[in-house]
Amino acid sequence: MKRILLLGAGHAHLVVLRSLVQEPLHRARITLVTPHAKQVYSGMLPGILAGHYRRADAEVDVAALAERAYVELEQGLVERLDLKQRMVLTKGGKSFAYDMASLNVGSQIARGFRGAQLALAVKPYEEFLARLRMAERIAVVGGGVAGAEIAMALRYRGAQVTLYAENPVLSPRVAKQLGKREVDYRPGMAVTAIEPGFVVVSGSARQDFELALLATGATAMPWLRSSGLATDERGFALVGATLQSVSHPEVFAVGDCATLRETPHPKSGVYAVRHGETLADNLRRIVSDAAPEFYVPQEKALALVTCGARYAIAERGDWGAQGFSLWWWKDRIDRRWVRSFK
Repeated sequence: MKRILLLGAGHAHLVVLRSLVQEPLHRARITLVTPHAKQVYSGMLPGILAGHYRRADAEVDVAALAERAYVELEQGLVERLDLKQRMVLTKGGKSFAYDMASLNVGSQIARGFRGAQLALAVKPYEEFLARLRMAERIAVVGGGVAGAEIAMALRYRGAQVTLYAENPVLSPRVAKQLGKREVDYRPGMAVTAIEPGFVVVSGSARQDFELALLATGATAMPWLRSSGLATDERGFALVGATLQSVSHPEVFAVGDCATLRETPHPKSGVYAVRHGETLADNLRRIVSDAAPEFYVPQEKALALVTCGARYAIAERGDWGAQGFSLWWWKDRIDRRWVRSFK
């Protein structure tokens, strides 16, 4: 009987667990190691901040899902991956042996300037929500969609919000909505330091806030590179078309923690869900001594961006639309996604 170890409960592994509920894999002993028994769905986080959802509306009960899938759940945070011994060690001191492992551990927030540790990082979402306290004046650091959604959600709740974006990647539609929602958007303005008291320093400019949030770019978990696993230049696990590591084929990597060598694509939940579908099939195939199949990413993915109020923007390539009806469409999609694991 093969020992399969699933590390992390991101989108891809949730899809695998759902597949195992529908069709158990009896010829393997599967263990899931993840920090939290309940996990917040990232797509609904802005809605929680805006007050549209209760936290329970956006949570997946990972423990209950694992139990229905005949998967053992171990709560813990991975600290080291020993490829030679085929062993994983957690910060709690536990160790887990495997014949096959799959990594779906996501990424962490970049902290590339002085005093970044004083700010509250938006990841992990569970810790972010547990530590978040509303304030009247909030700084959000990060020029991506996540930072924009969080800024607009907090502005909707009544806070005065400044969004710093050193390298803005927002579409004109999203940037325009920031202005309409009265977010103080500062594209091209890099934060160089955060000082005690939430003083944000950008070059010679200094501004006081009551709270500073980090929604900066993603960086890889440090133990990925230190394990000896093949990684890309940023430290994310490098995988081939079957989602197996190019250096250690007994290890799969999916979601944000992985980079496809032949067909790299953006790190987003849309792609991670497709990873999970291929991974579920490949775990079954390998246990049955069959050849794994290839994952083929879609050329373009649909992005749905919420704007604080019940208003959303939909974009795919050069196409785009926006309106209140799109928020309700996204709401149905998100609720259906969470409900699919219950």
